[in-house]
Amino acid sequence: MRSRLRRMSSLRTTFTVSFAAVAAGVTVLVGFLSYDAAARLVRVDQQTVFAQVVADLRDQVSQKPLRPEDFAVSDKDHDTPRDDIIRPSRTVVQVLGPGGKLVDHSNPPLPVGADDRGIAEATRSGKLVEHANVSVGGDVYRVATVALGRGRGAVQVAQELSSTEDLLRSLQQRTVLLVGAVVLASGLFGWWLARRITRRLVRLTGAAEDVARTRRLGIQVPVTGNDEVARLGRSFDRMLGRLAQSEEDQRRLVQDAGHELLTPLTSLRTNISLLGRIDELPSAAREELVADLAEESRELTDLVNELVALAAGQSDTEPVQRLTLADVVEDAATIARRRTGREIVVRAGGDTTVDGRATALQRAVSNLLENAAKFDREGGAPIEAVVTGPRHPLQLEDSDEPDTGPPLGSVRVEVMDRGPGLEDGDRLRIFDRFYRAADARSLPGSGLGLSIVREVAISHGGAAFAHRRAGGGSVIGFTVGGGAAGRRE
Repeated sequence: MRSRLRRMSSLRTTFTVSFAAVAAGVTVLVGFLSYDAAARLVRVDQQTVFAQVVADLRDQVSQKPLRPEDFAVSDKDHDTPRDDIIRPSRTVVQVLGPGGKLVDHSNPPLPVGADDRGIAEATRSGKLVEHANVSVGGDVYRVATVALGRGRGAVQVAQELSSTEDLLRSLQQRTVLLVGAVVLASGLFGWWLARRITRRLVRLTGAAEDVARTRRLGIQVPVTGNDEVARLGRSFDRMLGRLAQSEEDQRRLVQDAGHELLTPLTSLRTNISLLGRIDELPSAAREELVADLAEESRELTDLVNELVALAAGQSDTEPVQRLTLADVVEDAATIARRRTGREIVVRAGGDTTVDGRATALQRAVSNLLENAAKFDREGGAPIEAVVTGPRHPLQLEDSDEPDTGPPLGSVRVEVMDRGPGLEDGDRLRIFDRFYRAADARSLPGSGLGLSIVREVAISHGGAAFAHRRAGGGSVIGFTVGGGAAGRRE
């Protein structure tokens, strides 16, 4: 339990960290780009405004002669040259007289350097000198000095940069806080989402561990939703159902086999006990005893062989290949002729190509042929094996039953004899394991042959069937579904 919780916690942690990391990366990138764009826009705007102020000032002093006193005062109408500079940008203005003498200082006062004094002495109006990042009273300014011309002095205009940078720093701090909040929120949301996603995985893991611990395959797997986790749960549930059915089949096979083996083993044990005093028995009794032992050992061998064949058929280990079912039937008929000495006629019609397991199909056909030979003991007419493609006219031509028919795309195999036929009750049970009709109990056999036929048919996507034959006898066979080998219902 702790290990499971630790694995799920690790998965949740991975989901949470991954979600938070992606959200953090996106948020940081967007925040950085947004801040950079905003800072660049603000700085460019401020620089553009200051450049325009300087250009307007140069135009003023170039268009008409102005004196320092014209910039030193501001009237109530705000229409002086000084007001024209200050109004649009709240620019700091300081006026210099001849030789750079301070006529009207700004607040705070701007520093006057040798370059500024040289501009104040300039004879050409509009001459300019600029200073970047000038420190004034702990603040940073951008300063430009424009000559009035003819040595009359100069006007200094300055723009504070500190307030803009303070604004940008505040924006930067808010961006960082926003990024942190988004990362925290995405982490919490990622944890909630991971918990929601892994909750069903936890239940599915618990069901799998319960199966491994208790070996009970009948555990119900909780399945909700239609996503990949739900599909995994449904697949796991179907797998458990198949395993449970397989386990039940094996258990029933072992129980039935044990029951069927008990009779020949008991008879063998009884006859073997008589071997100790075989010398005391008459000659006819000795011959009968040896014959019984031989017959019982043969039946026991046949039973074991058919049990092995049935178990091998359930394993489905033989590879599927493309084959012609008519050829398989002909091969099985050749072997049956040699074993039984009976005449067997094979008829084929239509396309009998299927995907299947050749050995399993041949075993099923052989069981049908040997079953027909066993019940048609007089052998007055040949045994007929008919294999037809989908909906071929040869199908059921000798049957007095309605055509329930194989599904479209199926190939049909029928073995027909002139034996005693089938009773209605037997038709429903002859494919059950170890079932033997009343008139067959005196005949050799285990009751597994037709059960193997049904298993092979089902594993190939088809079904077994049995009918009465028109004119006497029976029709027993199976269908093979097109391309469905390996499927078990």
